Amino acid sequence: MADIRRATTVEEAVAAEHLFDGPAEREASEKFLAAEENHLLIAYEDGFAAGMITGTEVTHPDKGTEMFLNELDVHPDYQRRGIGRDLVDALAALARERGCRGMWVGVEPDNTAALATYSSAGANTDGKFVMQSWSFED
Repeated sequence: MADIRRATTVEEAVAAEHLFDGPAEREASEKFLAAEENHLLIAYEDGFAAGMITGTEVTHPDKGTEMFLNELDVHPDYQRRGIGRDLVDALAALARERGCRGMWVGVEPDNTAALATYSSAGANTDGKFVMQSWSFED
């Protein structure tokens, strides 16, 4: 089992940037880590950042607080070892500890690896998901 720890410093986020979609921006990492509702958990294997998961607590007037699983990634050399499942379980445990009513994630219907990981961690499928996104960058 991987050693899963919550990242609390920008240096930890930067050291795990190979797991993100792009390089970790120091200012964005600092802002993310400073917000109490944001969580970055990193799975280490022999000191190497082998996987990560990010979650954000989201509160809505009629739903209370739920954990949004924002992103999950496991380095290709460490896939199919249960690290993704362990990270999901760790975020779910943190969500329960913090009083969240549930946890949710958006997944493209053809992402079979993610669907299998989430299903093995106890997630329920609530129907067909269609990816919608907005970009506000120039």
